[in-house]
Amino acid sequence: MSIVPEGEALRNAIKWISEERECRPDEKMNALINQACIRFDLSPLDSEFIFRFYKKESTSQG
Repeated sequence: MSIVPEGEALRNAIKWISEERECRPDEKMNALINQACIRFDLSPLDSEFIFRFYKKESTSQG
């Protein structure tokens, strides 16, 4: 099952975060998410989605 977010800005933000994680693996996830939210002018709802998305991802990896 795949989660496909709606909205171009949200998709671009998730893509950007993924790319930045590869380039800057030591950067804290919360910092990357906050930067993406500002860079892509995400709504509070979209920002919440990204935080939940990456929190779920990190708990499934551990």
